[in-house]
Amino acid sequence: MKSLKNKTALITGASSGIGEAFARQFGQMGLNLILTARSGDKLAKVAAEIRKEHAVDVKIITADLTSPSAADKIAQEIWNDKLHVDILVNNAGFGKWANFLDEEKQTYTEMIALNIDATVKLSHLFLPQMLKNKSGGIINIGSTGSFQPTPYIAVYCATKAFVLSFSEALFGEYKDKGITITAVCPGNTKTLFSEVANAQTEGQTYATPQQVAKEGIAAFMKGRNYTVTGSFNNYIQSLSSRFLPRRTIIGIVANMFKNKVKSYSLT
Repeated sequence: MKSLKNKTALITGASSGIGEAFARQFGQMGLNLILTARSGDKLAKVAAEIRKEHAVDVKIITADLTSPSAADKIAQEIWNDKLHVDILVNNAGFGKWANFLDEEKQTYTEMIALNIDATVKLSHLFLPQMLKNKSGGIINIGSTGSFQPTPYIAVYCATKAFVLSFSEALFGEYKDKGITITAVCPGNTKTLFSEVANAQTEGQTYATPQQVAKEGIAAFMKGRNYTVTGSFNNYIQSLSSRFLPRRTIIGIVANMFKNKVKSYSLT
């Protein structure tokens, strides 16, 4: 995209972490915002601070995107208010670090609904107006786990592999129609993700949410199909599956993570 002037961005999972960082940086750049998350109180606080600091319009929508009808309800509320979405940031998501059978089926159902289904539904809802305007685009938050199978984080990283593949496929469809689709793939980031994921991450290095948002927006503005944010090691990790046999990669990653999960048993 050449300019973000007078644009409106819809950001999911905007009450904290990477989503909040995107909201604050877009607000600083003068974009009007539509923010959604499950936590209405946190969302209202973020919105009030952005309005005060940057004098932009901020609408909030409290919603749980694991619900099958949530994406349609969000879109309908936006359209009822005569608003439009120029940039969609599909950020909402969660993961679990665990032996596969140590989590309930319902956890995985909700993870897939949020990480995959909501991303597809919201993209399908808002792309038509972008195409009509021949402008705008979508930023989908992937992961360094998008690039290889990851034992002990199997479902989460599989959903993020989907996000990367889906994003790049749409990039191929719409790049010549004025639309940019960018997958932003962070490594460890200082958010609540590790706590929710039940992950052992002591001693690991972290990027900040602000760094992820800054690098993600820069990549989007340059029309890139994807970017790996954070340290150079993250970028090298993303390339490893291109040069090593997949079985080797599986073994390496399994050894990396098998002692980092907080294992427990459901049986």
